[in-house]
Amino acid sequence: MYITSSTSRISFGIRQGRPWAAAATLLACFACSVTLAATSHAAERNVLFIITDDESPTLGCYGDPCAVTPAIDAVAADGLIFRNAFATTASCSASRSVIMSGLQNHRNGQFGHQHHYHKFSSFDDVIGLALPRVMQRAGYRTGQIGKYHVAPEEVYHFETYLTGNSRNAVAMADTAKEFITDTTDERPFFLYFATSDPHRGGGVDKTSDLKLKPNLFGNKAKHGEFPGVKEVFFDPADVIVPPFLPDTPETRSELAQYYQSCSRIDQGVARLVQILKDAGLYEKTLIVFTSDHGMAFAGGKTTVYEGGLRVPMVVRNPYVAERGVESDALVSHVDVTPTLLDFAGGLNRKKNAPKDMLNARKYWLEKGLSPIDNRDGGQPLDHYHGTSWLDVLSNPERSHHNEIFASHTFHEIQMYYPMRVIRDEKYKLIWNIAHPLPYPFASDLWAASSWQAQLAKGLEAPYGNTTVGHYIQRPEFELFDIVADPYEQHNLAESSGNQELLKKYQAKLKAAQKQFDDPWIMKWDYE
Repeated sequence: MYITSSTSRISFGIRQGRPWAAAATLLACFACSVTLAATSHAAERNVLFIITDDESPTLGCYGDPCAVTPAIDAVAADGLIFRNAFATTASCSASRSVIMSGLQNHRNGQFGHQHHYHKFSSFDDVIGLALPRVMQRAGYRTGQIGKYHVAPEEVYHFETYLTGNSRNAVAMADTAKEFITDTTDERPFFLYFATSDPHRGGGVDKTSDLKLKPNLFGNKAKHGEFPGVKEVFFDPADVIVPPFLPDTPETRSELAQYYQSCSRIDQGVARLVQILKDAGLYEKTLIVFTSDHGMAFAGGKTTVYEGGLRVPMVVRNPYVAERGVESDALVSHVDVTPTLLDFAGGLNRKKNAPKDMLNARKYWLEKGLSPIDNRDGGQPLDHYHGTSWLDVLSNPERSHHNEIFASHTFHEIQMYYPMRVIRDEKYKLIWNIAHPLPYPFASDLWAASSWQAQLAKGLEAPYGNTTVGHYIQRPEFELFDIVADPYEQHNLAESSGNQELLKKYQAKLKAAQKQFDDPWIMKWDYE
């Protein structure tokens, strides 16, 4: 399948087979009656949480005319779209730790990547707030498939781990089918379904005519297909180039690969929905679709610009009447755990903590952990930073946060560049705490043909809304009128006429740092 126009539409039909023989028909009817008997007693209030890797809101339901995402669009059409959903950090491990703890990453301890020599991990006492732990204590059977990327496992422990190729969401869905449809356990299910698409990977497209070859974004070379997937191929001429990227052949060729990877995710979502429907669970399951952060391009991933922090958040709650609606409420990844726990009936809203909270100190002492070990970063971990937006699903006109906070410190361990952000509906302030340093690059973003092509042209070469040089060397403060300037082109902090406004948002940022126990708050005083 090849997309040659941004206005192309693809319909997915049901293959029709030959009529069954009479005996086969009777057998099928018997099997169907057995299935209906089993699913009629299926547990209520299940949770399917789908998280992708490095995906911006490049979906049809978000108005992207290039995207081929009919399954996610259908979930949105029967659910709710959050138009203002944000990650707290555009880094994979750090972001996932926020999603799975309800705490800002500087507070849960997962400052950066978990794997290999990076070796960041969350504090042990996060166990009392961790998503899979609290869902289990709320009466759920918990399962995980695909990308994990947080630590320690004992903190973020699931009862069931499923294995599968996280580049093939269709195959992942088929692997998860038995867990989803298990009727031997009366508890509702919570499934954490995490793709590796559309993260960069798989080498480069050697068939490209460009000197700098595009990354494959997990796609198979030479238009190959994964089992069970009908790959959708995109013409670079038709993709949508976001304003933070340069409109070059190299960028377009990489975006074509990116969109293909996104379309493969959508087919996995379609398969999950079909499994739920076949098992009589679709009307008994909350579906949440999001990404850990924005797309893996310089200007997106690892930054705190809109291209890095803005994420899709599509939710279908079968228990509310309001469907096919949108919300402008400001919501954050830090809200995910308290929201899912609220749906499960396990959130103490007054304390903003689990009703049945695990006693972390007792748990670790029984495990033999030394009482002098640093388990909590010096402050009790007894409540969430985020708050539940469950009520917004039934009342989409409701607001949620007045402002959101973002906290980035590391991606890879060699990439120290702390940034803090306060953003409301009108303004956004970025504090580049390490601004004297050149901005560090994730290894995959540095190698990207979309970046290298512009870097080769010199520091004055254009790069989206800025230049190569200005992207690398940033000012201490960046203040944007996010309504008048949604693409963050005009830094108000550099204007003498906006110094009072700058001071106002600096005070807001400092207050948020104090609220969330951010160690970097001390940088206001001594550097």
